[in-house]
Amino acid sequence: MTDQNLSIEQRITDKLTAALEPERLEVINESHLHAGHQKAFDGTGETHFRVRVVSPRFTGMMRLQRHRTVNDLLADELRDGVHALAIEPAAPGESVRW
Repeated sequence: MTDQNLSIEQRITDKLTAALEPERLEVINESHLHAGHQKAFDGTGETHFRVRVVSPRFTGMMRLQRHRTVNDLLADELRDGVHALAIEPAAPGESVRW
C-alpha cells in the first residue's frame, strides 16, 4: 500500500512517528469543527488537524524550529488538501496543557 492509499490522518501519524520517534503523539481530525467557515465546506473529510507531539528530537529547539520541523515533514499533506494544521510540540519533561 502506498502513502497515497492511506488516509491523511494515517500519513501524518506514520511520518511523525518515523521522523520524531515520539513519546506521545495525538493526531486529531478537527475538520468537523470548521463546517460553514467556507461557503462550500460542510466539515467532512480531512482538512483541519491538530498535532500534539512529545519528542526527544525537540530538546533544545526553539518553538518556531519545532513548528518548522513538523511543517517540513508534512509538506506533502499540506499540498494535498490539509487546510489548517495546529501544532502543539514539546520535549520530554516539558509541561503541556493536554
